[in-house]
Amino acid sequence: MSWPCGTVFEVLKKEKEITELESKTAASNFWNEREKAQVIMRDISTRREWVEAWRKLERKRQDAATMLEMAEEAKDDSVFSEAETELRELQQATDTLEFRSMLSGEDDKRDAILTIHPGAGGTESQDWAQMLFRMYVRWIERNGYKYEIIDYQAGEEAGLKDATIEVRGEYAYGYLKAEAGVHRLVRISPFDSNKRRHTSFASIFALPVVDDNVNIKVEEKDLRIDTYRASGAGGQHVNKTSSAVRLTHEPTGIVVQCQNERSQLRNRELAMKLLLAKLYQRKREEERAKLDELEKGKKDIGWGSQIRSYVFHPYNLVKDHRTGVSMSSVQNVMDGDLEEFIKAFLMGKRYNKKGGGDAVEELEIEEEP
Repeated sequence: MSWPCGTVFEVLKKEKEITELESKTAASNFWNEREKAQVIMRDISTRREWVEAWRKLERKRQDAATMLEMAEEAKDDSVFSEAETELRELQQATDTLEFRSMLSGEDDKRDAILTIHPGAGGTESQDWAQMLFRMYVRWIERNGYKYEIIDYQAGEEAGLKDATIEVRGEYAYGYLKAEAGVHRLVRISPFDSNKRRHTSFASIFALPVVDDNVNIKVEEKDLRIDTYRASGAGGQHVNKTSSAVRLTHEPTGIVVQCQNERSQLRNRELAMKLLLAKLYQRKREEERAKLDELEKGKKDIGWGSQIRSYVFHPYNLVKDHRTGVSMSSVQNVMDGDLEEFIKAFLMGKRYNKKGGGDAVEELEIEEEP
């Protein structure tokens, strides 16, 4: 098992950074600028978590080495078995820490807001959006996160027109940012009486949830607030009162809405949370001069812009075009088994791995959009 020696130097660097940051907290005027102070405290906490995790891993490595030495001296199969268990746990812990190091962005630890939009194609794309909605709910549940549906607009015949989910839990945004982009489905349409193959698209967007430590202010005078009756195909998504809320931030033109709750007050609260997240994302993109790229992603929900393809016919294959990771167990993926795709994307590696062992490298199905 290889040991990431470079990590030692990274830990030493972070320990030095902690010392430097802590020296700033000793200043008598440290809390005079509360927002800057909170950023520094958060930076200290993040670096401490990393250092402590590595130190724990180092202790585990020493324990495993000791156990292996004991096994060699004792020449006892049972001791060797214990040593092998220790080494497997060490490998798993090392892989976990290496993966977690990929989640070191400023926003990665935050809760997430996930939005799902069908592309062109009417009922076909709306049904595909509904399938993705179910897939992500399953992923959320598999990983022990909590979630709340902020907005859900059902399609007229099937599927959904739009859905927004708040996902609560550590590193929710760090993981879900890997899913942002256009997702493509190829299947025999259940809505086509001639049983022809159809291609559908839906887009996924992930935003970090803004907390009190982020300086995003919205003036009441900049907001236009509209209330209306919730709409949908029935059930919990329909109200007989004007409880749905739409917020328009006039300086930026950003529009958000929430209609899933019975209470207008609660819908407004959730809509405001979504608006703050979008304003924060806009601010971050402006700082990085990448807002044009984000807007392009919003427009190109169609052919040639997909990050992942899900093929149900003429064969079974899910392939991520960014990393090369593919899986033939389509049903497992649709049940929320997304770990391989997310890990490969966050680790920044190019894989040719085929999940399930029998996936075929066929994908480019010649069809008109």
